[in-house]
Amino acid sequence: RDLDHFVFAKLKENGMKPTTDAKPAALLRRLHFDLVGLPPAPNDLSSFLKRVRSKGLDQALEQEVDRLLASDRYGERWARHWMDVARFAESSGKESNITYPHAWRYRDYAIDAFNDDLPFDRFITEQIAGDLLPYKNDRERARLLIATGFLAFGAKGLNEMNKLQFAVDQADEQIDTVTRAFMAQSVACARCHDHKYDPFHMQDYYALLGIFGSTLTHYGTWVDAENNNSGKLITLPEIEGQLIPNPPMSKKRLAALKAQRAALDKEEKDRKAAAMAARQRGDNPGDYFSLRDALRIYWRRGGLDGKLATVDEKGNALPLAMGVLEREQIADAHLLERGELSKPKERVTRAFPRVVELEDIQTPPKQQSGRLQLAGWLTHPDHPLTARVMANRVWRYLLGEGIVQTTDNFGFTGERPSHPELLDHLALKFVDGGWSVKSLIREIVLSRSYRMNSEWRKAAFLKDPDNRLLWRANKRRLDAECIRDAMLSVSRQLDTSRRKGSLVATLRGQSVSLFGFNKRIPADLDGSHHRSVYLPVVRDRLPDVLDLFDFAEPSLVTGDRETTNVPLQALYLLNSDFVMQQATALSLRLQRLEPEARIRHAYQLCFARQPTMEEMKLGLQFAQTTEDADTGFRALFQSLLATAEFRNID
Repeated sequence: RDLDHFVFAKLKENGMKPTTDAKPAALLRRLHFDLVGLPPAPNDLSSFLKRVRSKGLDQALEQEVDRLLASDRYGERWARHWMDVARFAESSGKESNITYPHAWRYRDYAIDAFNDDLPFDRFITEQIAGDLLPYKNDRERARLLIATGFLAFGAKGLNEMNKLQFAVDQADEQIDTVTRAFMAQSVACARCHDHKYDPFHMQDYYALLGIFGSTLTHYGTWVDAENNNSGKLITLPEIEGQLIPNPPMSKKRLAALKAQRAALDKEEKDRKAAAMAARQRGDNPGDYFSLRDALRIYWRRGGLDGKLATVDEKGNALPLAMGVLEREQIADAHLLERGELSKPKERVTRAFPRVVELEDIQTPPKQQSGRLQLAGWLTHPDHPLTARVMANRVWRYLLGEGIVQTTDNFGFTGERPSHPELLDHLALKFVDGGWSVKSLIREIVLSRSYRMNSEWRKAAFLKDPDNRLLWRANKRRLDAECIRDAMLSVSRQLDTSRRKGSLVATLRGQSVSLFGFNKRIPADLDGSHHRSVYLPVVRDRLPDVLDLFDFAEPSLVTGDRETTNVPLQALYLLNSDFVMQQATALSLRLQRLEPEARIRHAYQLCFARQPTMEEMKLGLQFAQTTEDADTGFRALFQSLLATAEFRNID
C-alpha cells in the first residue's frame, strides 16, 4: 500500500525495521474488533484460515474486510466513535441534570450514516445545516432535521436565571464543539481575548457567535424547580411506521390539562390585578401575589406545557426530535469586552475564521444564519484541517494512536505529527475518494503497517519507546463497549437488533435524580442485551460498565479516550451481576460438550485460539475442584472473561 512507504521510509531513516506480521488468527480478531466491535465466531476463524491457505493472506483479508464493512454491525461500531466526538448525551448535565428523551434519534441517524457510507463532507453539512438543505420527501426531511441534533444535545446550565446569558453560553458551546470536532481547534478560546496560541481573534469568535446566535436550538425540556430554560422540540413530518415513544393522550386527559393550564393563567392574572390594587391602596401586594405563588404557577405551567407539547390537538402523539432551526430574527453579534454581556461594543459581521481564506465560499446572506455557508467552508476541498483531522481520527481508532497524537488539538499546544507526509497523503486520498470513510478504513486495514504484530524488541524499544515510528502494532485494550459486547457475544446473549428508542425515554419525569426511584430502570442502567451503543448516555450517571472502563466524558469532544487500569475494574469483573450472568450463559452454551471440548471451545470463543496443554490441564483441574462440575466451569469461564487477554486486542 502507498501509505506503507511513508511508514517504512521513516523507520529506515532511523535505522529500524518493521516487525513481522501478526498471526492470521490474531489479525482476524483485531480486524473484527476494529471494524464491527465484536469478536470473531469460531466459524469465522475457520473460514478465514481456510481462505488464507487457499488464496493467500492478502486476498483473504480483502474479502473479510469487505464483508465486515458491509455489515450493519460496522455502523454501530463507528457511529459510537463519532458520538464521542459529537459529545452525544441524553441529559443536560451540570447543576440541573435534565433528560433528553429524544436524543436517541441522532444515535440512529449516525449509525445509518456510517452504514450507508454517507460522504463525510455531506455528513458535516447535514449536522450543521440539515434544516436548510433541500429534500425529496418527508422521510428525507425528517432525517435532515434529526441530523442537526448534533448542535442541540450539548451540556446546558438550565438553572441559569439570565436568559441572554443562557443563550450566549449555548452558542459558545456550539462554537466550541463545531471547531473542535471538525478542525481539532477551539475558536471558543477567543471569547474574552484573542487566542493566546492559535491564530484566532475575538472578531473570529463573534463572527461565529452571530451565526449560532441566529440559530434556534430545540432541546426539549420544560420549566420546573430545576429548570429555568425551556426548549421546544422539532415536530417531524408524519412517516408511516416511525417510532414515537411518547404516548398519546385521551381527549378527556387533554381537555383536563388544557383546563388546568387556563386556570393557572386566570389565577396569575387575577392575583396580579389584586396585588396591583393592594399597592394602590397602600397594602402589601405580597399578601395577594407572593413569590411562592409566582413560582408555583410558573413551575406547574411549565410541566403542563411540556406534556401538551408532545401531542397534537386531538391527543395524537407527535414525532419529536432535538435539532436546530433558523431564528426569525437574523442578526450579527456584538463583540463583548472581556466576554461580559454588560459591555457590548461594535457588531461583528457574521463570517468564518480569517486564518483560512478559501475561494468560491459564499458569505452568510442577510436572510440566513450562515450555518450552511459555514458547512461549505469546513468541507471545501482546500480547507487545510477538516480532512486531515478526520483522517487522523480514523488512524487513531485503527492503530491506537493518531499521527497527530493530540487528536482533538491540531493547534500550537498540540503534538506535531509523527508522519506529516502520511497525514497529507491520507487526507488527499480521503477527499479524492469522495470523502468515503469506508474507503479510508479499507485503505488502512489492508496495509502492512496495520497487520504488524505487537511483539516487543529491545533494540527498537530503546530507539523509539513510544512506538511513534510504528515499528510494531500498539497493544490496545478494548474499550468499554467492546468488553461488554464481547461478553454478550461469547455467551450467545447478544441481541443484535436495533433497540427501539432509549431507556431514557421511559422516565416519566425529566430529572435524572428520578432514576433511582424508577423500579423499571436497573441500578447499573444495563438491563438489556442490545449492543452497548444503545445503552443510555446520561451525563454524570453512566452505566457501570461504561463508567468503569473509561467511557468518553459526554460533555466534551473526545477523539482519544483514556485507558486506565484500576482496582475497581477487577472488582467489577469478579463481582458484577452482569459478568456472572454471562459466565453462566457461556457455561450453559457449552454444557453438552465433554470437559476438554468445553474448555477448547471456550478458548476459541474468548481468544480466537486453542488452549495450550498447560491451560487445558489447569482448566480441568480448576473445574473439578468443586462438588458440582457446572459450578466449576462457571467459575472457570468467568475467569476467562476477566483475563487481560480477553479485554485486549493484542
